[in-house]
Amino acid sequence: MSTQPTPNTGLDAQLVGQLNALAASLTPAQLAWVGGYFTGLSAQNAGSALPAVAAAGGGDPEAVLTVLYGSQTGHARSVAEELRDAAQEAGLAVELVSMGKFKEKNLKKLKYVAVVTSTQGEGDPPDDALNLVEYMNSNKAPKLEDFQFAVLGLGDSSYEFYCKTGKDFDARLEELGGKRILDRVDLDVDFDDGAEAWIPQAVEAFKDIIPAGGASAAAPATGSFGATAPAVHYSRKKPLQTRLLTCQKITGRHSEKDIRHIEIDLEDSGLTYQPGDALGIYFKNDEELVNDLLRLLEIDPAETVHVNDEPKPVKNALLENYELTLLHPGFVTEYTELTEAPELMKIVAETESLRDYVETRQIIDVVREYPDALAPEIFIGLLRKLTPRLYSIASSQSEVEEEVHLTVGVVEYEAHGYPHLGGASGYLGHRLNEGEDVLIYVESNDNFRLPEDDNTPIIMIGPGTGVAPFRAFMQERAAKDAPGDSWLFFGNPHFTEDFLYQTEWQEFLEDGALTKIDLAFSRDQEHKVYVQHRITEQARELWNWIQRGAHIYVCGDESRMAHDVHQALLDVVAEKGGYSTEEAEDYLVQLRKDGRYQKDVY
Repeated sequence: MSTQPTPNTGLDAQLVGQLNALAASLTPAQLAWVGGYFTGLSAQNAGSALPAVAAAGGGDPEAVLTVLYGSQTGHARSVAEELRDAAQEAGLAVELVSMGKFKEKNLKKLKYVAVVTSTQGEGDPPDDALNLVEYMNSNKAPKLEDFQFAVLGLGDSSYEFYCKTGKDFDARLEELGGKRILDRVDLDVDFDDGAEAWIPQAVEAFKDIIPAGGASAAAPATGSFGATAPAVHYSRKKPLQTRLLTCQKITGRHSEKDIRHIEIDLEDSGLTYQPGDALGIYFKNDEELVNDLLRLLEIDPAETVHVNDEPKPVKNALLENYELTLLHPGFVTEYTELTEAPELMKIVAETESLRDYVETRQIIDVVREYPDALAPEIFIGLLRKLTPRLYSIASSQSEVEEEVHLTVGVVEYEAHGYPHLGGASGYLGHRLNEGEDVLIYVESNDNFRLPEDDNTPIIMIGPGTGVAPFRAFMQERAAKDAPGDSWLFFGNPHFTEDFLYQTEWQEFLEDGALTKIDLAFSRDQEHKVYVQHRITEQARELWNWIQRGAHIYVCGDESRMAHDVHQALLDVVAEKGGYSTEEAEDYLVQLRKDGRYQKDVY
């Protein structure tokens, strides 16, 4: 058993142990009540008035709304935080709890619960929800007769299993005996407006059923006890306006890829981040793309549309407010209904053909292939709101201080007879000039963190721009002089053109911060070599590192790379651990649950 140092509170170790044991036995709602109770006693001893709950002689510790969230990239957490704030403003006692920190056996002790959860890829729960999902679907799941709930699901309708995790929670909680007090709501990637509408509905629904006199609404949230909130808080809804410092191409002249090293100013902003976090970037669409769309749709750029009930020239709205590059099935289906194009009707009639069509096109491609005259309000009604793009942060503030760095691959390609450019990557790499303003915020990612113990070995697998967070990891470990071993697997097409941050990795190796590096330059030999091949080649040593407690991190392309790397890791575990295929899969699942196998894939 590990021993944690006793905080300097004036309490002896035995009393601290008793408090820890008590805390472990309480539900989040009960913790909130106890927090409010002792805060009240402290205030009373200092001559201040007690909180209402204590002054009234107690209150019901179960009359608390528990906001339970499962979040991979941070979006579900941010919505859950907004719900908590709104509920507190309405006078409710609220406890905000990550599913990753929730004790599953306490589920049966809760009474009023709002679930906010995202869905990953093809219907997978976020990493921090894995244990709770498994528990709820096991024979250990409790009966929930006194349980009243509402569910909000976040997802991406481009995927077949849209918002599956939210749907599964909603159905399973009802199967276990819970009472749904509000119909489940599923929100797409442009979730802001939908969340803004759902939150007050949820607050009112819970306010109607939670008895008055519960725990103090002002009770501190469970977490870093005694810590104060930062004076400045930037978010998706309140981004920081700052400036671009550097946009430097870091691939060679003859590279197939245009990869940029981006540096953004944080001076005097108070904005902080941790290695593993992502940076949200607000961007504007390409003016040439907007002009082409307006011409094809026969729309006057000066015509007025309404954005959030405010009038705006349609050209400005398309530049600043609507998604124009990421095509999704919903747009194609609705555009087909308006244009009645026979070929499109055949495409949307088959799910697979529709998904294949969407995969290789942007919105402009659909309009080019099937142009039609549309009223501006009608056209923007087909579009998703423009959402910020998230990029893995490629720096540690221990090293770069009041800056934040990114590694951005500019999406640029020819298709269907025309050049195409990514929305945010084109903005950062081509349209935004050094010194110009940019809006940013940090999206905390607790599912992609360095081990708390600096002695723990880490294995980092990040081909291409997936290497970004590992630059941050190594800067952090070097700054702390962390003794734990570090191993990087990196790959790209060519050594001479595409070895991102080559001199930095060499310096980390020389300094001892980086223990080992394995490289896979796929086009430098007759047979293509990728990072998964290097993993297989290093199976024996990799297994030894895992046996020593190493944490494994994977960052980069989800559709192919992450799948191939996962299969290579399965092969290593099966071969060197002596497991069957099924046992090896269970082994990796357990590593994920234990926080030792973490992914930041896109």
